[in-house]
Amino acid sequence: MSEITEQQRRHSAAHLMARAVMNVFDDVQVDIGPATDDGFYYDFDLPHRISPEDFPKIEAEIARLIALDEPFVRKVVSRAECEAMLAGQKYKLERLADIPEGEDISTYAVGDYVEMCRGPHVEHSSQIGVVKLTRVAGSYYRGDEHNKMLQRVYGIVAKDQAEMDAIVERAEEAKRRDHRRLGVELDLFHLDPEDPGQIFWHPRGWSIYVTLQDYMRRKLVKDGYMEVNTPALMPRSLWERSGHWDHYKANMFITESEKRIFAVKPMNCPGALEIFKSRTRSYKDLPLRLAEFGHCARNEPSGTLHGIMRVRGFVQDDAHILCTEDQIEEEVAKFCRLLKDVYSDFGFDKNLLVKLSTMPEDHVGEVATWEHAEAALAAACKASGLDYEIQPGEGAFYGPKLEFTLIDALGRPWQCGTIQLDYQLPSAERLNAEYIGPDGKKHHPVMLHRAVLGSLERFIGILIENYAGAFPVWLAPEQARVLPVSGKANEYAYKVRDALAAAGLRVEVDDTAEKLGAKIRAAAVQKVPYQVVVGPRDEAAGTVSVRSRTDGDLGAMELAAFVDRLVKETAN
Repeated sequence: MSEITEQQRRHSAAHLMARAVMNVFDDVQVDIGPATDDGFYYDFDLPHRISPEDFPKIEAEIARLIALDEPFVRKVVSRAECEAMLAGQKYKLERLADIPEGEDISTYAVGDYVEMCRGPHVEHSSQIGVVKLTRVAGSYYRGDEHNKMLQRVYGIVAKDQAEMDAIVERAEEAKRRDHRRLGVELDLFHLDPEDPGQIFWHPRGWSIYVTLQDYMRRKLVKDGYMEVNTPALMPRSLWERSGHWDHYKANMFITESEKRIFAVKPMNCPGALEIFKSRTRSYKDLPLRLAEFGHCARNEPSGTLHGIMRVRGFVQDDAHILCTEDQIEEEVAKFCRLLKDVYSDFGFDKNLLVKLSTMPEDHVGEVATWEHAEAALAAACKASGLDYEIQPGEGAFYGPKLEFTLIDALGRPWQCGTIQLDYQLPSAERLNAEYIGPDGKKHHPVMLHRAVLGSLERFIGILIENYAGAFPVWLAPEQARVLPVSGKANEYAYKVRDALAAAGLRVEVDDTAEKLGAKIRAAAVQKVPYQVVVGPRDEAAGTVSVRSRTDGDLGAMELAAFVDRLVKETAN
């Protein structure tokens, strides 16, 4: 028996959940039920409104079906046979109609339940393990808000109960770290249902945003980048020439002015090329590294939006490198060093995963050019000392790419960084960017699209959950809070605040009438790294009593010494 994969177990569990729901409730219509990165789900249409109170009886039925140890049996059938198998299941029959005439139809049966499916599955139901349902949500049929909303039930699977207990504990910890909850509790941002996919940053959240952006600016200057800014609104003609109009129009916000069509930019690359083309370039100008914190807008379906992780308006730490073919390997290696350096500063330097995404079906350009580009990117990756795995068909329509996935404190993967090798956009057939070579002739540069953090909004969401809202001192929106023991110490508290602020630190004073214990608790809830308690004795001695979020009570120290300590910690 071959080794069972997580994908097989999750996919098989989805089939058994569908079967269990049909056994427990009447008049059930089923749609689709795929495996996901952390479990599975299934979409149902039935008169009964499924709630968490129903989960125990559904789980009990799933457990009974698992214990039957029935085989998953694959069979390729004709269209007529499949229609007979799915009789009465309208959603399944509509999905069947999507399959082209003459194409094989793969089915899997387990007991009396039959499903159109390519697999793979476990061999017998007992190999699934333990199943737990986690939540139920609404989901429009085929993801179209004009269609009926179905009930989507989510679940997870484990090999045994011990593993399930560990998974549940991680899930509970993930809930405690949820950036949407912490964003409100820490007063970082809010999301308005009247303006879906847009973020309203509050002062504390914007402090994190600006600090992160300034940090990246310092890294970029050090690495030889020049920062640019391009228009948010660009004409249809530009998007047509770049190829985005044919491949990305559905995700663009489009408007009209003076009988001309414009689109809010969903990405920054055409703008960077327009800057490159604005004057005659020489091979001596290359590589030209143009960085842009460009605000982009993408018309994502409302059902796919998720806090600040997936939004409609966002800013990328974007950059485009125009170079010669001979410079590709060096530039990719240079980028990889920058990415590893940045991720290390956030504690993400362990277990970095790299994937090479190759030519998709809807690619532009010649296959030979794509093969050459993929080989060049693979060679550059190896030269950087990075192992990678192939991700077939997942490249951008204009070129292959490397994708970098970091692992957070809960062991969850997040794909953030990317570098894409593009021969297409600078070509004569697209945006026709040129430079004068050493031979005095015109040549087209190669374009590298790259981002380290990706969307700043999404990366901040990752940081919120990774740190559980307890940001490192350099990034914390409030690095210290001064707590006067009584009103008599308020004046000295502000002198302490001013000394810290003069050193470039972010500090507040809690001069409310609350007792000291309440002030300490409030600062702890806000996850402020340092609490600075001051009273009349501290004023007389020129000291402060310091409590660290990580190291506990540090006792009294001279104000100048504390300022020096905090400045050094922030710098490091």
